[in-house]
Order: sequence, then C-alpha cells, then structure tokens
Amino acid sequence: MNRFQGTIPDTFDKKCGLNNINFNGNELEGSIPPSLVHCRNMQVLDLGNNKIKDTFPRWLETLPEMQVLVLRSNKLHSFLPSSMVNHSFPELRILDLANNDLAGPLPKGYVENMKGMWNLDEQGTSSYMGTRNFSYHYSVSLTIKGFEIKLEKILTIFASIDLSNTMFVGEISSFVGQHNSLRGPNLSHNSFSGQIPESIGNLTQLEWLDLSSNKLNGQIPHKLADLTFLAFLNLSDNRLTGPTPQGRQFNTFENASYHGNIGLCGFPLSRGCNSDGLSKMASEISSRQMPLKSLKSSEIMDLSNADMTIKGVRNMSLSAHGHPFVFAINISNMQF
Repeated sequence: MNRFQGTIPDTFDKKCGLNNINFNGNELEGSIPPSLVHCRNMQVLDLGNNKIKDTFPRWLETLPEMQVLVLRSNKLHSFLPSSMVNHSFPELRILDLANNDLAGPLPKGYVENMKGMWNLDEQGTSSYMGTRNFSYHYSVSLTIKGFEIKLEKILTIFASIDLSNTMFVGEISSFVGQHNSLRGPNLSHNSFSGQIPESIGNLTQLEWLDLSSNKLNGQIPHKLADLTFLAFLNLSDNRLTGPTPQGRQFNTFENASYHGNIGLCGFPLSRGCNSDGLSKMASEISSRQMPLKSLKSSEIMDLSNADMTIKGVRNMSLSAHGHPFVFAINISNMQF
C-alpha cells in the first residue's frame, strides 16, 4: 500500500482529462486543490483516509460527470455550504463524508438535487464503472451493513450515502425519499432530530438503514415494513416511541436494532405495548412518583424531554452527607 505524504499539487489546468483520482489511505495533508474544478470529465474522486484539513469544497458540485465522491476520515470542518447552482452534483450516486468535523444542517439543495440517485434501475442493463474499453474498472471502499467492504467493481446502478460520525443537526429531509435507487443511507452518530421521514418507505431498493445515535423521536414509520430488501437496520440510541413495525424483514431484526429507545415496544423487544400502543415501561416511569432520596450515588441524571412536572418544590438538595452525588443533571425541555 502506498503512503504518500505532503499536499496534492494545485496544478490541474483546463486540459485535465482525468476520470478517476484515488489517493485513499495515504497521509496527504493540506487542502483539496481548487484547480480540480478543471477536470470536467472526473467521475471518481476518492481522497478518503488521509489528513486533509479543509472546508467542504463546494465547487465540486459543478463537475457534471462526478458519480463517486469519497472524502471520509479526514479533517474537513465547518458548515456544509448551501448549493451555489441549481443542479448540484447532477450525476452523484455515491457520497461518503463520514468521520469528519462537518457540522450544521444539511443544505436542502444538496438533498433535493442529487438526481443521480433516481431511477437507476430503469436505465436498462447494468454495467461496471471504468474506462471506455473496460480494460480497467474503478473500485471503492464503503461501509455496508456495518462492515467496511471494498467494491472491486462499482455497479452503475449502485447508490449510497454515508454521513456518519459527523456533527450534522436538524431534521432529515423528506426529500431523501426521492432517491429511490439508494441501497443504504448511513446517518448514524450525528445530532439529527425530529421524526424518521415516512418517505424512506419509498426507497424500494434499500438494503441497509443506519440512523443510530441521533436524537430522533416519534414512531418508526410502519411503511418501512414494506421494504423487501432491507437486511440491516440500526435505530439504536434515539428517542423513538411506540410499537415496532411488524412483518417481512422486520420480523428478522433483533433487540440490538432498537437498543436505547425506552419508548419502543413490541416484538422483538421484551417490553410489551399497552392499549395506547405505548411502551409499558415508559408509561410506568412517566406516571411513577420517585423520591430523589431513593437515588444512590450517581454521576449523570438525564431527564431531558421527560413528560413530567415538578410543582411545589421549595428546596431541592442533591447532596449526600454534605457532598454532591449527582455530577451532571440535564432537565431540558421539562415542564415546571
């Protein structure tokens, strides 16, 4: 394996005829050279697993042939800028920005305009990406169903998005449901909030879905149970409530798919649902009177978003024998 160091020279001119640049797994630093914008025939740009320190190069969205963009595991930072053109990334179908310090909400224009992920299965016979005479096929390494896998050949009908382990916030746009050729979105380990878009149920080619470790709430859309190819599901460590969908692929998922969502109930979880379709455990906790003196030594108390009220309190002591026993307490969004 190569271990190139230094920076990528900013010397690409208007005669650039490159189709594929793959520097994955080196020790390259500096920024992504802006002169790459001259490479109008670029189909694959893979700079993943380096030490590149830069903001997101928004000019990449203007490259008309770009189909695969991998910038994972670098030091990209700051907010993802809004699209500066009407049709950004018109052919993009594999996007991997995982393990960076990108933050803020996802620009609406990017989510809406990536039409390269639409209707790929209607293009007739599939083939592999490569040189025109197919003497050389392009390859890429992606995280698929929780495992890093190298695709020695890239099918022209394959589409995926990986934005995991970044710092994105806000709601997941319902427009994601337009990308009906997506095989798998990985949006895990961010701070996405709001509900899971029901439009994800339109992604008929979906094979994996990872939305774990976010701040998603509400119920799991039952329309997801219609996804016949869904083989991997991870919704753990969110704030989801209500019954889990049943039938088809959902009958194959285990507890780990839902871990850390105390408000969920139904198969395969051991928590049953009450007559209102709510988790019996969550209902008991929300209605239970629990004196603080019954708490033993604790480091973290998280009551955020709890459906409970505190009234008539004149004095509250969080100490044991004169010494604090709760080092961190979160009571945001509670009712007082």
